[in-house]
Amino acid sequence: MTLQKNSGAVRRFTWLMKFAIWLQNLPNKLTPPPFRLIQIGSAFWQSRALYVAVRLDIAAILGDGALAVDAIAARIPAQADAIYRLLRMLAAMGVFEEVSPRIFKNNALSAHLRESHPQNVRAMILMHNSPEMGQPWYQQLEQGVRSGEVPFQLSHGSGLYAYMDNHAGFDALFARAMDNVAALTGDSFATDFDWGRFNRIIDVGGSKGGKALALLKRHPHLSALVFDREQVTQTAAGHWAGKEPPDLLSRLSFQAGDMLESVPAAKDDKDIYLLSAILHGMGDADCVKVLRNLNVASAGTGARIALMEMVVAGSKADFASAAFDMQMFMATQGRERTLAEWQALFGQSGWVLEEEVRLQSFGKILVLKVSRYL
Repeated sequence: MTLQKNSGAVRRFTWLMKFAIWLQNLPNKLTPPPFRLIQIGSAFWQSRALYVAVRLDIAAILGDGALAVDAIAARIPAQADAIYRLLRMLAAMGVFEEVSPRIFKNNALSAHLRESHPQNVRAMILMHNSPEMGQPWYQQLEQGVRSGEVPFQLSHGSGLYAYMDNHAGFDALFARAMDNVAALTGDSFATDFDWGRFNRIIDVGGSKGGKALALLKRHPHLSALVFDREQVTQTAAGHWAGKEPPDLLSRLSFQAGDMLESVPAAKDDKDIYLLSAILHGMGDADCVKVLRNLNVASAGTGARIALMEMVVAGSKADFASAAFDMQMFMATQGRERTLAEWQALFGQSGWVLEEEVRLQSFGKILVLKVSRYL
């Protein structure tokens, strides 16, 4: 029996995404090639202007009203004419609106830069444009392409996750950015997959447990165990205290550990492991280690894995998946994988793909069952 739910809504979402990709490619067809290449080559102007506006928190300063650039500059503080030129460029891009000469207000885009907005992307913009993430793109990408080395490692002398372990400020920013992603991608992972068939979710790499809680709210019979680094789990339970009902939190527990060493054991076939956007940040060898650890931990139980990841087309990939893959190349040993690449990893670790559950999101849930115990 399939674990897919909301098939009609998923089909509509897929069609809309295909239409969006078609629209995204229109500039390549309508703009003369030399000018289009110049646009692409100078696109960083836009991202840096947006980054500075977020750093200055201009969207919060504007709030629900309109302000003259002199007033905006006084509140930052900053030089008024420079603020005007920055906002004029962003307004020309569709971020902010110039309602009359030198007077600006928020619009539908810039509203998402306000911390108070439930779908704000402030931390994501700050993270992607931070020195930690920006330097590898600007300084080491060519060397990474030539040598196959990870540009982040070349820039900072350590891998992304080790760097976060030793830089609390960036670790916190990265976590907030991932919270932005969770808010944007919505709850299709919870509604388009039949979690009601299980009794316990073991959320491997589940951070503070946001996804686990979303599932517990919809399924009163479920419990969840979130497994992550000690730096995460030691404060995770306290994060929810007072924010969620005690009876809900009583069904959520945390365990610290290293998934490359071992993972919590499954009890029976009513347990399911959830790995959400975890393996795309790992090289093939580490993916196999984790999947083999899951195989050992589930031995004899029939427990399954719900692997929520992007699946890249075997050829002519869309821009979003290709861009996410380059971000993985820049920062980690990982990659966004094709279905064939995923299946090769499953075969090496004793798992087989049972079902591919589509979501109203960029990712899919790949349902794995054991083909052989190790």
